[in-house]
Amino acid sequence: MGASQWTTLVRQANWVRRQPLKTKAVFGAAGAAAVLLLLYVFVNDYRVIFFTAELSQAAGISFLIYKLIKDRTCAGLSLKSQELMAFFLVLKIYYSYTNFDVHTILIAATLITTLWVVYMMRVFLKSSYMVHEDNFPTHYLVIACAVMTLVVHPKSSDALINRLILAFGCYLETVAIMPQLRLMQNTKIVESLTAHYVFALGVTRFLSCARWILQVVDSRGTILLALGYGFWPGMVFLSAIVQTSLLVDFCYYYIKSFIEGHSVLRLPSDTV
Repeated sequence: MGASQWTTLVRQANWVRRQPLKTKAVFGAAGAAAVLLLLYVFVNDYRVIFFTAELSQAAGISFLIYKLIKDRTCAGLSLKSQELMAFFLVLKIYYSYTNFDVHTILIAATLITTLWVVYMMRVFLKSSYMVHEDNFPTHYLVIACAVMTLVVHPKSSDALINRLILAFGCYLETVAIMPQLRLMQNTKIVESLTAHYVFALGVTRFLSCARWILQVVDSRGTILLALGYGFWPGMVFLSAIVQTSLLVDFCYYYIKSFIEGHSVLRLPSDTV
């Protein structure tokens, strides 16, 4: 891409940034719809989207591991988010132990690396941990997820405890990124490897959500019936959308920063 094209992209990004929130929301929705349409037209096997999402997550974790090993610092990372992620991964493995497949293996690998990150942050790199900026009250998230679990959970012949664990893990996965977003909001400057990691999570969440939407469209909604009845299928679908929307703003500024060639990501005061 030539210099003139980069300049045009930067001008367009700046123009979008100056638009009202409603206008930016419309542009975002239109862009997401365009990507969904492309996936619907060109991807015949939705397992491709699933494995691409898993590869994106693996890439994000790789950036994280590289940061901790190379830079010997965990500055900019939220320990609270990593611990919440480890928690819901344990719940997912517990629930999927009866249906052992490649997905379970991928979850286990992600859990192992996440636990390693938590260990590094708590033991070897704790002096660089931004404890005062990592100040999201996670107990509120856990309580809210617990309440939602009691109110809306799968209705099936499975044991009640298993159904509650599945619901709690789903809700916790949806909000686990929030402490990381709060930390970045507090610091306003995100170094490149951390930004790569969070952006990769955003791509993973978007692809996972896209897969859900396309499967619902293809099956004319019958795939939701496979999840059970009542409010639970709708909550699973809504959780996927919420997971994606939480990272939309960050991903926009990440792409904008990349186009402008910045080595670090600077977030405006009203973002995240």
